[in-house]
Amino acid sequence: MENGSPENLPKRLKLGMEEKDREVNEKEEQLEGSLVVSDEMEANISQILENIDRFTQMVTELMEAGKAMFKELSNDFEERLLMVHKEKIEKWKEEIRELRLLDGANEEINAVLLNATYLFHNPNLDS
Repeated sequence: MENGSPENLPKRLKLGMEEKDREVNEKEEQLEGSLVVSDEMEANISQILENIDRFTQMVTELMEAGKAMFKELSNDFEERLLMVHKEKIEKWKEEIRELRLLDGANEEINAVLLNATYLFHNPNLDS
């Protein structure tokens, strides 16, 4: 299987597989010197190796699917977080605008009151 080849696997999986491959190769070398393997045994070994390849491929696909899922979740989270930030900033900006309008109105009222107070204390100026 091409996708199950060591080049396409994640590093942790590669390291584990390389270690197991070394162990299997060492045992095979030991057995080759002392045993003659029947065709049936070769078929069984071949079947096990195919199972290993299929399982490795399945693990690789699951890992890739998991990475894609986490990437998508990460993107959704980032989008939502930025949207919440933008909404909060807009709310605060609106509060600032309202405060400035209120302050402007207060300043106008304060000026009118100061004028009224001045006129009240100095009634001679009006005539």
